[in-house]
Amino acid sequence: MAEMLTLTDAAAKRVAAIAEKQAKPAILRLSVEGGGCSGFQYKFDLAEAAESDDMVSETDGVRLVVDPVSLDLVAGSKVDFVESLGGAAFRVENPNAAAGCGCGSSFGI
Repeated sequence: MAEMLTLTDAAAKRVAAIAEKQAKPAILRLSVEGGGCSGFQYKFDLAEAAESDDMVSETDGVRLVVDPVSLDLVAGSKVDFVESLGGAAFRVENPNAAAGCGCGSSFGI
């Protein structure tokens, strides 16, 4: 099931750096919440541990965890970390999204 969601090398490096600064495990939790300009929005947090029903994907020792409800909306996605003149952020390339917004943090199915 881990192949259903991937974390890029750039995202893994960024999570590892943030986790080290905060003295936390290198576990990035991706969840989906209602809201945003397109209906759903992505939420990223550092997690202390994976839950028993989480989908877990690992890249370079960094784990990406997603709960079953959110997984239905992001299955097959790639989580990346991008830096540009506009700033730096985690981005989700979601093949399930039928619509998105300009900021890239909100999507519709």
